[in-house]
Amino acid sequence: MIASFLAELLKLARRPATWLIAGVWMTLSLMFGYVFPYFSYRGTPSGPTADANLGERVLSEALPAALVPAAIQGFPLFAGALALLLGVLATGGEYGWDTMKVLLTLGPRRLSVLAGKLLALTMVMLLIVLATFVLDSAASLLVASITGNPVAWPPIVALVTGIAAGWLVVAMWCLAGAFLGILVRGTALGVGIGLVWALAVENLLRIFASIVAVVDVVQRVLPGTNAGALAAALGVPVQGQPGGTPGVTDVVGGRSAALVLVTYLAIFVAASAVLISRRDIA
Repeated sequence: MIASFLAELLKLARRPATWLIAGVWMTLSLMFGYVFPYFSYRGTPSGPTADANLGERVLSEALPAALVPAAIQGFPLFAGALALLLGVLATGGEYGWDTMKVLLTLGPRRLSVLAGKLLALTMVMLLIVLATFVLDSAASLLVASITGNPVAWPPIVALVTGIAAGWLVVAMWCLAGAFLGILVRGTALGVGIGLVWALAVENLLRIFASIVAVVDVVQRVLPGTNAGALAAALGVPVQGQPGGTPGVTDVVGGRSAALVLVTYLAIFVAASAVLISRRDIA
């Protein structure tokens, strides 16, 4: 398993798609977390009828004290979709290139191969999350310096909690993508199903949840809802409120959301293991 893990890490590091996804991820984090809030602050109208606190409220979202919610605000939806995409490419691509059949025939045991691949994906997710926090820290420090605001970092416990929560969210989406790639034995259909579910289906269910009681019950156990609820528990503005973030909801508590996400992680790993070990891969 260790050999498979190291080999998968090397494959992911040399795959251009990994760097492209990471680059888009970082760009979106900077744009929505710091560039847009800063220019919104600069463009806040002044005058006797203007809201004097509006600009300061917008700017406060891009200062070091708000590092955790600013860094993870895109994880439930946009970064989650990118993580899902990477997971599908990592597993489904093996079937498209016919390397999975060769690997499982001539290589280590099937579950060792799968374990190495999934561990490598979760490690890459952790590295990207850490890079996001480092980059956002630099951006928030720059914003504070430009605007002349004092630098006040979040407590270390809050920072570690934010990193762990963000890792849990994107790891869940990444392993969901890995499962889809194995399920459909390819990338196109797996990407389509995953993105439609993450970006469209769950959002539609949230709309109808306020009307139909059964839908409200169902949405509380869905992966996207709980990913958004975990982000909301860490201070990310809820969708529908002023300054709200798409995909973020507070219909579930933070602890419950974390437990549901861990459950989904276990389900995706177990389902992938069953497919790899028992299904014909020819």
